[in-house]
Amino acid sequence: MTARHAQPDEETPLLHSEYHEHHKRKHHPIPWGQFSILLVLQLAEPLTSQVIYPFAPELIRNIGITHGDETRVGYYVGLMQSIFFATQALTVLHWSRISDHIGRKPVIMTGLMGLSVSMYCFGLSRTFWGAVISRSLNGALNGNIGVMKSMLAEITDPTNIAQAYAFLPIAWSTGATLGPIIGGSLSRPAERFPNLFGHSDFFKTYPYFLACSIPATFSAIACFVTLFFLKETVRHPLSVRQLLRLAPKTAAADAARPKGAALDDRDRPLPLRQLLVPRVIVAAANYAFLAVVDITLRAIQPVFYSTPVALGGLGLAPQTIGLILSLYGVTNGVMQIFLFGPVHDRFGTKRVFMAGLASVLPVFALFPVINEFARLEGLSPAVWALVLGQALLSIIINFSYGCVFIFITASAPNKASLGSVNGMAQMIVSIMRTVGPATANSLFALSIDDAHHYMGGYFVYYALSALVCAALWVATFLPDRTMSDEDGDGDEDGGERESAADAGES
Repeated sequence: MTARHAQPDEETPLLHSEYHEHHKRKHHPIPWGQFSILLVLQLAEPLTSQVIYPFAPELIRNIGITHGDETRVGYYVGLMQSIFFATQALTVLHWSRISDHIGRKPVIMTGLMGLSVSMYCFGLSRTFWGAVISRSLNGALNGNIGVMKSMLAEITDPTNIAQAYAFLPIAWSTGATLGPIIGGSLSRPAERFPNLFGHSDFFKTYPYFLACSIPATFSAIACFVTLFFLKETVRHPLSVRQLLRLAPKTAAADAARPKGAALDDRDRPLPLRQLLVPRVIVAAANYAFLAVVDITLRAIQPVFYSTPVALGGLGLAPQTIGLILSLYGVTNGVMQIFLFGPVHDRFGTKRVFMAGLASVLPVFALFPVINEFARLEGLSPAVWALVLGQALLSIIINFSYGCVFIFITASAPNKASLGSVNGMAQMIVSIMRTVGPATANSLFALSIDDAHHYMGGYFVYYALSALVCAALWVATFLPDRTMSDEDGDGDEDGGERESAADAGES
């Protein structure tokens, strides 16, 4: 009797051969040694990207690109900040695909050294185009986001991947909190700390070098930590020489294999066109919609807080805005650690993902409500209660990130192509993060403009709510269940993970 093998579709879990639906799941612990290293390494990107925010407007004014026109400062600051995501979008897929062949460690080390060198260069920049080139280098050399997510998926299994993804926002939140503190407190050290740096001509000439050197040095140290302590997870990585000299790539892969090793398609990265299957496209599209919904919300929130009440905002001081956002960051981190895993296990990946997206609808709806209350009562206790409630409600969307990472991992046709799949998704997300904030802020400005004042000044919230509805529609195409939702045989998955780790050590 001939055995029939079902063809994979968009609901087929990653590596279905490792999945055994008739066995009760046995949860494995997270491999904390390697997982902790990955969390520390992930600090590098938010540190380097966020450290410039406090002094970026001052830098633009001082280098003279605006010629004293204060209205153009925001334009050049936005351009300088967006260039990172733009160049990252151009290269992140290539770095991820390379990591499928030569291994994760070399690509991560290259990205960390790229972050380090570019931040040192940024601190030494005295012209606008010097700063732009430094930020471009920062984005172009950093393909670590997708690669680290691939590595995380490779050291975990379906029984603990949701718990592991719950910790990812902690690394970003920590870096995003420390970065502005470093940038704000260590810029212009000759003026702030005259006893220590007042006699240094170097720090007077380069007033932002000290602030930039902290994340740059951290990235350099992280590179050596990767070299000595992080274990490779790609089973049979090629050397760079093999990758460049041998063609076709399958020949290089065969040459790299130990003698006697059986040829297995699961160990061979697939060509890009074979990755463009429905389940990969659907997962990547949902990640893109989630990213653009989230980043437009984060872009609108501080602008709304700082805009005068008469124009549709709250007119809060920067210190108050910082306090609200800090409270949001701390609460988000705590909720992710303690709630995401249990909530995911209780309701499933797709339900949690869609609930996180849907939670943004009342968040957008609260913006005009808060403004109307502020117009009537001023900054009354009722207004503050609404602001606090809105900030807490906006945390729920972060649960969707852990879910969409699970969908992306499950969509990969094989483990050897996991880096490429993550790279494709990250490339699209980088594009969204390049255009999202500018689009949202432009809609906000158009809404409150005296000449237009569309929909009473609240047009932006209607437009962004429509975007959320579109994202929810795209989410309906996701598979109802993933491997992490099912009862699988954890022992075999655990053995798979351990063998991959052992291969990395050899």
